[in-house]
Amino acid sequence: VQLQASGGGLVQAGNSLRLSCAASGRTFSRSNMGWLRQAPGKEREFVAAISWSGDLSYYADSVKGRFAISRDNAKNTVYLQMNSLKPEDTAVYYCAAMDPAAWGRTRPADFGSWGQGTQLTVSS
Repeated sequence: VQLQASGGGLVQAGNSLRLSCAASGRTFSRSNMGWLRQAPGKEREFVAAISWSGDLSYYADSVKGRFAISRDNAKNTVYLQMNSLKPEDTAVYYCAAMDPAAWGRTRPADFGSWGQGTQLTVSS
């Protein structure tokens, strides 16, 4: 699976933004997918994951209730709707395909194919 994230930008705190991740490859619709992020000077961290069917998802505590992950397998795209953004959400956001046996985990190492990230900057 090849992945390309987009939709980042500069927003004010409290606002919303939606990221998209376009995928190519025949395995996308059978792949659990996730979003991760990396802030300057920090390690990459898990944000959200969604099952291949779109029925199941889970989130990092830091974004729970504010972010929503979804997917459209017909369009080979995964989305991350981000609401009530905070300055601490500033990071490069990546989408990635999860290793098949890693569902429920949050370690970046559990994600295989990574896309090019998109920068989100939240101003206070």
